[in-house]
Amino acid sequence: MNIQIRNLRKKLGLTQIDFAKRVGVGLRFLRELERGKTTIRLDKLNQVLDFLGFHLELTRNENIKPSSRVEI
Repeated sequence: MNIQIRNLRKKLGLTQIDFAKRVGVGLRFLRELERGKTTIRLDKLNQVLDFLGFHLELTRNENIKPSSRVEI
């Protein structure tokens, strides 16, 4: 996903700084996202995806019994 976001940003002709400002996320977050950091805030990811016209949806697998610990 990180390469796709970078490519879409570049197609819009926006620098990382301009993109981060327009989306409303920090430059550090955007840089980490584009580099493929594995732990990111989903609310900020959704801001980026929304700006690009995408939507992230999480669904629960009904075949898996929930445990006391949930990892996403």
